[in-house]
Amino acid sequence: MKIVNLFGKKLQKLRKNRELSQESFAEISGLHRTYISSLERGDRNPTLTTLFSISKALNITISSLLEGIENE
Repeated sequence: MKIVNLFGKKLQKLRKNRELSQESFAEISGLHRTYISSLERGDRNPTLTTLFSISKALNITISSLLEGIENE
């Protein structure tokens, strides 16, 4: 599985564990809902700025956000 797909699955899991819809997560993170959807599907590769916004919205570090993601 590609690293962007692994990241997308982890992002979706973290979001759902907090019981956030894509819409509410979009508001919290300052990102667009369709962009979040694209990230979760593995269609988009997040920038460093996006990783920062996501980690801040989830109240975790960027390293925690990326922890366990490996390129297979």
